[in-house]
Amino acid sequence: MNPIPSRRVFLRSAAATTLIAGFPNILLAQGNQAKLKIGLVGCGGRGTGAADQALSADPNVVLWAMADAFGSQITNSINHLSKKFNGKVDVPESRQFSGLDACQKLLESGVDVVLLATPPGFRPAHLRAAIEAGKHVFAEKPMAVDVAGVKSVVESARLAKEKNLTLQHGFCWRFSPNTRAGYGKILSGELGRVVSVYGTYMGGVPKPTTALADRDPKLGDVEWQVRNWMAHEWLSGGPLLEQAIHTVDKIAWAMNDVAPIAARGCGGRTQRSDDGNVWDHYEVTFEYPNEVLCHIHQRQMSGCFSEVKDRVHCEKGIMEAPDRVVTKDISGKIDWAYRGDNTNMYQVCHNEWFAAIRKGQPLNAGEYMANSTMLAILGREAAHSGQRITWNDLWNAKQDLAPDSLQMGDKHPTAEVPIPGRYKLV
Repeated sequence: MNPIPSRRVFLRSAAATTLIAGFPNILLAQGNQAKLKIGLVGCGGRGTGAADQALSADPNVVLWAMADAFGSQITNSINHLSKKFNGKVDVPESRQFSGLDACQKLLESGVDVVLLATPPGFRPAHLRAAIEAGKHVFAEKPMAVDVAGVKSVVESARLAKEKNLTLQHGFCWRFSPNTRAGYGKILSGELGRVVSVYGTYMGGVPKPTTALADRDPKLGDVEWQVRNWMAHEWLSGGPLLEQAIHTVDKIAWAMNDVAPIAARGCGGRTQRSDDGNVWDHYEVTFEYPNEVLCHIHQRQMSGCFSEVKDRVHCEKGIMEAPDRVVTKDISGKIDWAYRGDNTNMYQVCHNEWFAAIRKGQPLNAGEYMANSTMLAILGREAAHSGQRITWNDLWNAKQDLAPDSLQMGDKHPTAEVPIPGRYKLV
């Protein structure tokens, strides 16, 4: 993949390709045990969880600075973390940053490692800024919401390699011991060639939608949408990307992260009644080489059957994950079940990240972080347009859902709900 220049891609300069002067390059200091200062960007539930795991992963770390669009989120997160990590949370008001420029202020506060957990619409710009500032980064999924954002992530990952910085990801199931074992059997060839995959992410509504009538008239469009970010595609990417990307990522995993050929799909907006523009259900089929078809069924609806499950069909049997990881022979009889360690996958992610930093080991998952995000975008765009869209079509697109320069009080009308047959990928 060769990203084309856009306003989200780095301006290459000598300063952008060399280490920041004076920054302690932990990767080059084998066995370095210096105290690491953690910065958290995005202090909601997932961000607070990531901070919890980071503080648990290494004995000599401290939560040093926090940033969020809204100060109340920082207060709530500090209160929660301080109760559990007495002495490891040192975030005075001077290192609490709020607003849409909070990330940049945090990067200038002396942090060594950064956790990025804001709504994903901000992820490419935050990742770029963190890598340019010479920080080790954990980036929560997904990595972007549009094509321009993914191309920026690819460039950020490349620059991180040049700077010898670690780049860890939030595709959490890749760290689950039992799920790793199951997918290991697929990738080792034990079950033969993958024939098809059927993954489901069918659940309820993760957050109650907010009616337009509840809007404070003092709020600008951008602030209103940021407060209700899951309803707006430029911030969340929609549920196939923001939530069900875990299942999309496992499809990529089962296919050994090779590029797909194309996707087609359908879906719609059935139960949602907010003033946003995202759908609430998708059915997507990804085409892979050798006539392998991989399917995902996603929905966020109340009052419906729920299931989150992967079924990877191979020549010699089936692997099912992630609640109970088993393999079955072609008759459907279970012939193996995982019975090993079940360490929390979120904690495994941070344990491995901090271990790599301490040991000076290279860790950069940027390529498949970008690929899995792009795979979800491919499915979304195929469904929204009602067209068969190829992988190459998508990488050649110039899609950019929102300018990076928006401020809280700006006017920014909600985009139209995509209608297949009318909506087009640009």
